[in-house]
Amino acid sequence: MSVTIEKAAPLTVGSHVRDYLSRVRGGDIGSLPAVLGLIALCVFFGIMRPAFFSAGNFANLFTQGAAVTIIAMGLVFVLLLGEIDLSAGYASGVCASVLAVLLTFHGWPWYAATLAALVTGLVIGLAIGFMVAKVGIPSFVVTLAAFLSFQGIGLILIRGGTNVPVRDEVLVAISNKNVPPALGWALFLLGVLAFAAIQLWQWRNRHARGLISEALAVVLFRIAALVVVVGAAVYVLNLERSRNVLITSLKGVPIVVPIIVVLLVVWTFVLHRTAYGRHVYAVGGNREAARRAGINIDRIRISVFVICSFMAAIGGVVAASRANSVDANTGGSNVLLYAVGAAVIGGTSLFGGKGRIMDAVLGGAVVAVIDNGMGLMNASAGAKFAWTGGVLLAAASIDALSRRRAAATGNR
Repeated sequence: MSVTIEKAAPLTVGSHVRDYLSRVRGGDIGSLPAVLGLIALCVFFGIMRPAFFSAGNFANLFTQGAAVTIIAMGLVFVLLLGEIDLSAGYASGVCASVLAVLLTFHGWPWYAATLAALVTGLVIGLAIGFMVAKVGIPSFVVTLAAFLSFQGIGLILIRGGTNVPVRDEVLVAISNKNVPPALGWALFLLGVLAFAAIQLWQWRNRHARGLISEALAVVLFRIAALVVVVGAAVYVLNLERSRNVLITSLKGVPIVVPIIVVLLVVWTFVLHRTAYGRHVYAVGGNREAARRAGINIDRIRISVFVICSFMAAIGGVVAASRANSVDANTGGSNVLLYAVGAAVIGGTSLFGGKGRIMDAVLGGAVVAVIDNGMGLMNASAGAKFAWTGGVLLAAASIDALSRRRAAATGNR
């Protein structure tokens, strides 16, 4: 007797749209508010200040928001567990101080000093994670104490109020130099081909196994959207931005952009394509259920703080590169607030269990646009904080309301 296994019919474009709208009505809105908010902010600032859409300002947006976005990527891991890391900003400052001191005062080569800064981040994360997971101190208390301590450690490292210069050409280039236009287009083509290959392979694999799959038109639309959006960005960034071409030429994708893209791809793969990523979501969704499933809860909790501080170290290196120096304010001021805000504004839940690395990028873009646009309008620092705080409050409110809606409709 033979058994016939029927293959699931692929979803049509109409059914895909209906399913998405149903999920939105059910409270699963994802990054939709961040995307709509980003579009609205760009239109608003573009109308108020046409210079906002200039090629030079477009490039500034990437370099302005790079450090905050990178730190926010690490915070996503901590927030997925419903924890918080208040020390991420000053941890980036400590790591940047280690980098600058070793470069300037001890004459280390850039790669050794950078490695030391990254290892410092790993050690910080390990210490915080151990205190939270093994000792049992709430993450809020541990990271608040670290927040205060790291300010002092940073001052000690840079000898009080000293401004320590970072002059190494390789490090300075990270935030201040651009990829040659031809290389920018080559990277764009390589990225698009890789994305298209992965999307089509996944669709073909699910279709061949008889699993429910998206309509091919939806997959092709996703690829086309990436081509249009990223292609337009590369085109604009490759335009000449120098006001005096005879003195210097300024065009190309900022070097920090490919770095952010690589980090985005790597951590997205970790969260969505590995057992570790599934364990992070499981612990964040229901810690007791994850424990009963055999997941090592303490190991996961420690690891997310290690990743967070490691990303803070990278953010510190990028910040030092942009400023060409490190001082007592590196990693301080509004860095932590903007980084947490970026993750939450992008769609990562403060309650744990929901979020993506892409959320940090979208939220970082929103924060950078507000900061940049308000600057072009000559707004005061107080107005910038007020606007950013209002957007963050709106994002947290939307998150809370969407979770309530999801619980009411049984989609939690």
